[in-house]
Amino acid sequence: MMWLVVGGPLVVVVAGISTAVIAIKGADPVLTQEERLTPAELRQSGVDANTPAMQARNHAATAK
Repeated sequence: MMWLVVGGPLVVVVAGISTAVIAIKGADPVLTQEERLTPAELRQSGVDANTPAMQARNHAATAK
């Protein structure tokens, strides 16, 4: 019975630590919109970071 009291929480702690290690080592870098587009594409898009969300969404939905 003692192995359940000690072993159960120990398994949870080991699983949590291993999950944290996997998450930290396998993290992808965060890309902003500016890093994904070339400077020419940024100038051509016409939508900047300060555009209101509703306006930018409607602009993105229109066909070119």
